[in-house]
Amino acid sequence: MYVYDEYDHQILNQRVAQFRGQTARFLAGELPPEQFLPLRLQNGLYVQRLAPMLRINVPYGMINSTQLRRLAHIARHYDKGYAHVSTRQNFQFNWPDLTEVPDILAELAEVQMHGTQSSGNCVRNTTSDQFAGIAEDEIIDPRPYCEIIRQWSSFHPEFAFLPRKFKIAVTGSTQDRAAVQVHDIGLEIQLNDQGQVGFKVYVGGGLGRTPVIASVIREFLPEEDLLSYLEAILRIYNLQGRRDNKYKARIKILVRALTPEVFAQKVEDEWQHLKDGNNKLTQTEIERAKSFFTAPAYETIDNQKAQAAVDSIAKDNIAFSKWLQRNIRNHKIAGYAAVTLSLKPTGVAPGDVTDTQLEKIADLADQYSFGEARTTHEQNIVLADVKKSDLFALWQACKTAGFATPNIGTITDIICCPGGDFCSLANAKSIPIAEAIQRQFDDLDYVYDLGDIDLNISGCMNACGHHHVGHIGILGVDKSGKEFYQVQLGGSASNDASLGDVLGPSFGADDMPQVIQKLVDVYIENRTEEELFIDTYRRIGATPFKERVYAKAN
Repeated sequence: MYVYDEYDHQILNQRVAQFRGQTARFLAGELPPEQFLPLRLQNGLYVQRLAPMLRINVPYGMINSTQLRRLAHIARHYDKGYAHVSTRQNFQFNWPDLTEVPDILAELAEVQMHGTQSSGNCVRNTTSDQFAGIAEDEIIDPRPYCEIIRQWSSFHPEFAFLPRKFKIAVTGSTQDRAAVQVHDIGLEIQLNDQGQVGFKVYVGGGLGRTPVIASVIREFLPEEDLLSYLEAILRIYNLQGRRDNKYKARIKILVRALTPEVFAQKVEDEWQHLKDGNNKLTQTEIERAKSFFTAPAYETIDNQKAQAAVDSIAKDNIAFSKWLQRNIRNHKIAGYAAVTLSLKPTGVAPGDVTDTQLEKIADLADQYSFGEARTTHEQNIVLADVKKSDLFALWQACKTAGFATPNIGTITDIICCPGGDFCSLANAKSIPIAEAIQRQFDDLDYVYDLGDIDLNISGCMNACGHHHVGHIGILGVDKSGKEFYQVQLGGSASNDASLGDVLGPSFGADDMPQVIQKLVDVYIENRTEEELFIDTYRRIGATPFKERVYAKAN
């Protein structure tokens, strides 16, 4: 895990002091709201429906126990006792007082955390695979390249005020768990025929009002050219992206307007002036970045013996067996496993975690996973390096803390934005809909029989809940001041990325559990033995689902 150096500390402390002065001037009436707006946004501060919201970066999802305890302290002393894990691996506080935000940022800086560029029209927090470094299907660990991008993009003067926000994701595995095809830039690490490391470059993806799957503009970019090529992309966007209409200002609009082929050629032409300049990565610099992500002190473990012991306990403990089935992932090191702590128990807003739970995660990380944890795109927490011999003890601790819901990847592991309960942009509430659906599907054996289903909920077209790429997506809409919900089917954020199809007219909030039940019923009636929900939908199309949910009662 990257440890901030003296330079990092210096610029963070300077940033805190700068924002403290800006906030004081704003509160004193010396700084107009329209001037304060971009300043607060680039420090992660939003104005929400009921209070400010402060977003805290978690670069590529990596967080240590000291940082978790500081977040717990902030939740307890500056907020209402909890925080929220976002779909971009960050933490959010929903109730800070504006006058105390500089103090919060100062406390975060002490533990190498910040809200810098977590919002605003700039390059935001680079995200990655929550299983980076330990996944069995990994080609190359993406985290060093994420850190290189973080250092390059932080306070980059040319890209501080882009036409709109800008998001980059990097994956290094054969299975894309970073959703690279729905980002402004997506990078897929590859090895060419000569064994050289490089990137497949996607550009122009994104969700929101105009959802788009990204286009490939380069099949293989050598690793040493990473920063110069990113700079070329951003220069073209900065120069030619629209600034007259924020709804048409994202790079996806520019790529579509020019066509991917023309955009790619413009990038290549610009790159010719940059490729051999100061941004060319040396092998020394690449190795320096890799040195921050060395393997922890793994023990030599007999995997067969360790697994047999776990299986023996699970044989006589159904609840533990279910948790192993859903919340445990194989590890590339023999005798270890990655554990996902579910933040999705029924009755709790998906992704919410209390101050005491944050402290408990820190304790569990120290005890079982070398003091580190990861945030996930699905709004959960991962302990990546757990010995199999510790799984039963960890499960018992998770039960006590509320993290043992064995639902990872199921229909009740719902991705959900805060919605109308908090967000001033939302058209409808999201959290109550998520809870109602979870209660509809409260039989775990039935849920397991359904297999993997991604169900995503957004309260508005900004798509913070990624509803466009859910196998089942739900969008809150406003109809004459009343809340309704539109359903989409067939989305995916994985290798087979696709955007969901709108099923038809929207439904009332009270109807949603039964609507989802009817969709699931159609799937069960039509699936083959090996098909998941997304496979069946793609095979039979929308018509059977539409006919069922819109059928008039006899």
